[in-house]
Amino acid sequence: MNVLSLCDEKSAIVPQNATVEDAVKVMNACHVGAVVVADDNGRLAGIFTERDVLVKFALSGRTAKEILVRDLMTTPAHTASDQISPGEALSVMIERHFRHLPIVDAAGRVLGILSIRDLLQWRADDLSHELNSLEQYYSNDSLGG
Repeated sequence: MNVLSLCDEKSAIVPQNATVEDAVKVMNACHVGAVVVADDNGRLAGIFTERDVLVKFALSGRTAKEILVRDLMTTPAHTASDQISPGEALSVMIERHFRHLPIVDAAGRVLGILSIRDLLQWRADDLSHELNSLEQYYSNDSLGG
């Protein structure tokens, strides 16, 4: 399974010159907790998360309309290629305490944003399917069953 199929359909991306207000509006519109900050060529410049809002912005004393997201974003952002497996991505995110992992191509252009929620849903679905298969196997009353 390709991790891009697990990413949110609508990637939350803002340009570097976006304000904190712009970024929060995109987060709300996309129902996500992070936005990727991209340069003019669509390459990842950083990531701006709810944690950045709480830790960096809330105590800045400035308004969301006047401060640029590039001044508060987390950079460098850890990324992965679309070749990473869902299991590997989940391990990386759990180990490093990430809730969002940008998926980029070889040039650093953003292909999608993987969330821990997406991966946990994938894993729960996978385990449910496995459990159903085991139940069917053990409840089979046919010859040899």
